[in-house]
Amino acid sequence: MIAVLKFPGTNGDYDVLRALELAGLRGEIVWYKDYRPGAYDAVVLAGGFSYGDRLRAGAVAAATKAVEHVREDAERGVPVLGICNGFQILVEAGLLPGALIPNDPPGFISRWIPIRVVDNETPFTLLYQRGEVVYTPVAHAEGRYIPEGSPRAVFKYVENPNGSVDDIAGVARGNVLGLMPHPERAVDPHISRNGVGGLKLWLSLKEWLRR
Repeated sequence: MIAVLKFPGTNGDYDVLRALELAGLRGEIVWYKDYRPGAYDAVVLAGGFSYGDRLRAGAVAAATKAVEHVREDAERGVPVLGICNGFQILVEAGLLPGALIPNDPPGFISRWIPIRVVDNETPFTLLYQRGEVVYTPVAHAEGRYIPEGSPRAVFKYVENPNGSVDDIAGVARGNVLGLMPHPERAVDPHISRNGVGGLKLWLSLKEWLRR
């Protein structure tokens, strides 16, 4: 069972649940106060505006007991994925390196963009080819990634929409991955006008869990 963690202000949880279903995975939406470590095979922190982005995007959620439990699971090797606001939460919590700051140029962006897979050795990318380009939506105002040290880039923007250093769209540390684009919104051919390249991320997780 895969936990889709929901905080006040999370709005991408049902999109993630739908993507899991299309990939043949079982998931459930878990209210952050109800999350317990050791109960799930993988954890997804969905997108949205947790706590209304008070202080900084993801900062308040990062200080919750739920994220401390996610840290415990990550240390045990449980795959953890943060999408958009979920990525911001993981960065604020120190589970991923760097910082996510307001876009340059400033403002909220919402459109489909191409991203390139540069690392296919994570639980979420093993079915992609290195160098493969997929189209996914982005929807954020604070997605400019500023690295700390030499982060393990997994996805890079082909067309950088927000000023992220080195075009980085997603990074990993061990079994923890975060990205600003929304792969859960690029899974259904009926609504994904630019393809279903996001589905491979969920199928990769399914394959990893089988191993």
